[in-house]
Amino acid sequence: MGRYMLKQFAIASAVVSVVLTCLAPAGAQTFTGVITQHNDIGRSGQNLNETILTPANVSPTTFGKLFSYSVDGQIYAQPLYVPNVNFPGQGTHNVIYVETQNDSLYAFDADGLQSTPLFQLSFINPAAGITPVPCKTDGNTDITCGVYPIYGINSTPVIDLSTNTIYLVTRTDNNGTYYQTLHALDITNGMEKFYGPVNISGSVPGTGAGSKKGVVAWDPLRDVQRAGLLELNGIIYIGWAGAAHGWIMGYNATNLKEPNLIFNTTPNAQLGGVWASGNGLAADAAGNIYAAVGDATFDANTGGSDYGDSLLQLNGDLQVLSYFTPNDESCRALNDLDLGSAGPILLPNNELLIAGKGGAPCDSNPVASRMYLLNTSDLGGYNATTDQDLEEVIGSDLGYWSSPAYWQGAAGTYVYSAGVNSPGVGDYLKLFSVSGGLLSTTPTFQSTDTYPAGATPSVSSNGTTNGIVWTVKRPEAIGVQPGVGAAVLYAYDATDLNPLYNSAQALSDKVPRDRGGCANKFAVPTIANGKVYVGTQNELDVFGLLGTSKGPNVYMGNPCWTFAASVLGTPVSENLLFANNGTAAMTISSIAITGNNAADFTQTHTCAATLNPDKECVITVTFTASVLGPEWANVTITDSAVGSPHNIYLVGVGKN
Repeated sequence: MGRYMLKQFAIASAVVSVVLTCLAPAGAQTFTGVITQHNDIGRSGQNLNETILTPANVSPTTFGKLFSYSVDGQIYAQPLYVPNVNFPGQGTHNVIYVETQNDSLYAFDADGLQSTPLFQLSFINPAAGITPVPCKTDGNTDITCGVYPIYGINSTPVIDLSTNTIYLVTRTDNNGTYYQTLHALDITNGMEKFYGPVNISGSVPGTGAGSKKGVVAWDPLRDVQRAGLLELNGIIYIGWAGAAHGWIMGYNATNLKEPNLIFNTTPNAQLGGVWASGNGLAADAAGNIYAAVGDATFDANTGGSDYGDSLLQLNGDLQVLSYFTPNDESCRALNDLDLGSAGPILLPNNELLIAGKGGAPCDSNPVASRMYLLNTSDLGGYNATTDQDLEEVIGSDLGYWSSPAYWQGAAGTYVYSAGVNSPGVGDYLKLFSVSGGLLSTTPTFQSTDTYPAGATPSVSSNGTTNGIVWTVKRPEAIGVQPGVGAAVLYAYDATDLNPLYNSAQALSDKVPRDRGGCANKFAVPTIANGKVYVGTQNELDVFGLLGTSKGPNVYMGNPCWTFAASVLGTPVSENLLFANNGTAAMTISSIAITGNNAADFTQTHTCAATLNPDKECVITVTFTASVLGPEWANVTITDSAVGSPHNIYLVGVGKN
C-alpha cells in the first residue's frame, strides 16, 4: 500500500460507548460536573447528561447570552463546573471555576445568582514585584509569545471530587526570578491543601540542549505549561513545551512533594514540546497515558531516547510502552509539521485518533494533513515504508491546532473536527461517520461556517439523544496577538451539523443581542445544566434559554482594544462604544481604569448615570506608554446589568 493510502484493517467488534473515568451515564442525578479538560480523561468532549438543552429549544429566539462575569485577565483554560458545592456561610451553589493569565482563580455562581465571586484568589502581588510572566524577547528573558501579553494560569486545571480539590499551575515573575507552582486548593474556600503549594523543578540525565555535565534541567521561565492537567490513580500529571525540551511530570495528589515522576521527550536533543493547543494529556481505563510530541529529533527506533514528532503511550511511571511516528518524520521535523499541535482523543475498541500539522512538502496527493487512527494495543512504532496505523484520513489542508470530539447517537457514531486550510483561512467543522471502527474517508457533513483558527468542539446530549455540537469561533488567525474580534458561539445538530444558533446573529436592527467578549485561541466551551460557558479575553460569557426575564443588558462595540505600537510618551486614543441593548434602563455608578498598568491609561466618557434601552455612550481611552513592550489594563464599568462590573480589556505597546 502507498504511504498515504487508506488502510482498511478489519475490526471485528462494533463501536460501543466510550468507557472512561470521569464519564458518567445519562441522567441528571448522576451528573457530577465538568471537572477536567474536554470532559473526561479520554478527551472525548462529550457531556452525556445534558437534559435541558435540545436541538428543538436552542434557536435564536429561545437561546442566547444570559450574562457575563468580568475577570482580570485572558481565560485560556476551559471553565470547569461542579454542581451543589457547599460554601461556608454562603450556602450551596452550582459553581463555575475560571482561571486567568493574570494568575487568578474565580469561583462564580454558575447560574448568575450573584454578581460577585464566591471567592477570588490572586497568586500575584504587584506591589511586592510578583507578577505574571511578561511576554517579551530581550536576549536575556527570551520566552515564546504564543500567549500575549502575559503568562499566568495557562492550562486547564483538574478537580478531584473525592477530596473537593482543584489542582492548577501558576506562573510568576518574582522580581526577576521565575517560578511555576503547583497548587492544590479546596473548591469550597480556595485554601491550600496537601502540603502545597510546591514550586516545580526537575532534571534528567541527558546531553541535549542546555545540558550541563550530562544533566538536562527543567526551566521555569522557558518551559511553557499549556496542556490540560491529568489526574490518574492519585497522580497529577503536567505537560510542558519549551524552547529546549518537552516534559511530563507527575506529583502525588495528596502530598505534592512526593513522588515527582519526570519524563523528557528529547533528553539528548532539542524541542519536542508537549503542548497540544491546550488539550489535556489523555488516559485510558487501563491507566496508560497518551501525549503527542512536537518537532524534534527522532531516534527511538535505533535505540535512542528522543521522540520527536511522535504519539507516545506511557505507563503511570512515565515509561514509554509504545509509540507511533509517521514514516515521513524527518520531513516533518524539518518543516514544522509535527503531531504535537493537537491532542489525542481515545475512541472505543482500543482506538486513538491524532492529527497535527500538515501540508507541503511532506504531504502530497493531496496536499493536506492526515488524521491517524491508531490501535492502543500497539501504536505501530516507526516503519520507514508504510505507517502501521489502522487508517489515515485526509484532514484540513494545514492541519490542526485543535482536537476532535466524539459522540455516539441513536442512529450513528460521529467524530467532529475543525482545522486550518491556510493562514487566517479556517476549515469547516466536519462530521466523520464511524462504522466498523473506521472513520468515513470523507466528511459526511460539514458546516457552512469556517474557523480561521480551527476549533475544538464540545458535545452535549441526553445519552444518545438530543446531541448538539458546540464550537467557539475566533474571527482572527492563530498568530494575531492578542486579537480584538468577539468570540462567536455556534451550536449545530450533532447528527448532520444543521446550524441551530450562533451568537453573532442579529434579530433586529439593533446591535447583536448576544455579543461575547474578545476571542482567545484554543477556547473550548463547557456545557452543563442547561448553560454554556465560554472563556474570553475579558469575561466569562454564559449562554442559556432566555425565558421571560427582562432587564438591562450590556453591549460593547469593542470588548477589548489593542493600540498600535506607539513611541514612549506619545498619547494614542480610541473611542469605544458602550450600549444598553436590554429592555430596561441601566444605572451606571462608575467607570474607571483598573489593572496592572492602569497608570498609563486614562479615560473620559459621555455616559450618563442612567442609560435607557437602545441608547449608547462613548468611552474614550488614551494610552501613553512609559516602558517598552506590552502593557495592559481594563476599563471597568459598574452598572445594574447582571454580571456587573463589566470590563473592556486594553493592551498598549511602547516602542522607541
